[in-house]
Amino acid sequence: MRTLGDAFDARVSCYGSKPRTIELGDGRRVAQRELKDLGKLEAARVWVLHFAFQTKDRAEAMTEEAYRQSNLAIGDTVLTALDRIDVEAAFVASSGAATKAEDLTASPAMRLYGAMKRDEESRFAAWAERHGRRAVIGRIFNITGPYINKHDSYAIANFIRDARADRPIAVNAPREVIRGYVAIRELLSLVFALLGEKRDGIVRFDSGGQPLELYDVACIVADSLGGGPVKRAALTDPVPDRYVGDGAAYDRLLGDHGIQSVPLDRQVLETAPFIDGTKLTPQIR
Repeated sequence: MRTLGDAFDARVSCYGSKPRTIELGDGRRVAQRELKDLGKLEAARVWVLHFAFQTKDRAEAMTEEAYRQSNLAIGDTVLTALDRIDVEAAFVASSGAATKAEDLTASPAMRLYGAMKRDEESRFAAWAERHGRRAVIGRIFNITGPYINKHDSYAIANFIRDARADRPIAVNAPREVIRGYVAIRELLSLVFALLGEKRDGIVRFDSGGQPLELYDVACIVADSLGGGPVKRAALTDPVPDRYVGDGAAYDRLLGDHGIQSVPLDRQVLETAPFIDGTKLTPQIR
């Protein structure tokens, strides 16, 4: 938004499940149109950022058939629109869950969500190949930054809330839990750099971030925010829970495009105001 300045409203269009107004908390408002209207967009040069998807929490709440049909319909709508509006390049926000599609240790909802994300990657890659367009497909594992949502679902958000309240941070998992975090501004800087490369074809990448056990993540949160002590439950399960992308390849892409990696302590400081309410989060009306 800072880059586009006053041109933001004219150059950015937002589409979702229904018309609404999104108040970003800084005085700006974004008018969201229905996704089915994407194909009516009139513009000379179009990049599409495709985030629309029913995520794992919906896979837990819906029947498998309903979940599949819902996501297929979303994908069909977007792919049809891409042809109508002559899209130059598209970013597909996939998920690290795609690596769990065949993982029998993962929950059924995670496997279903991951399988559908993996299949969607293939659908949009086929579109790019068929039309000679640019597709950037990113498997996003763990991100931080402004406007973070689902505070109860993400460990780092819970750690930040505890630290801000000067409560002890408890890591209760009975196994090692390995995560790697990247700042949303860093990730999107890379996405836009890849979209802007003057060539067609498909680029695939995983989000990176330094792999850390949650105890170490909690310690960084506590040190960054001046929170209470960190308590780690005993490790009784020898099988680690690892949810981390190919960090080496991600770091090479950052280096190729001159993008500085944001260290985790800085990520924590940038995320915390949107969790504790000292900065406003988006309101959807």
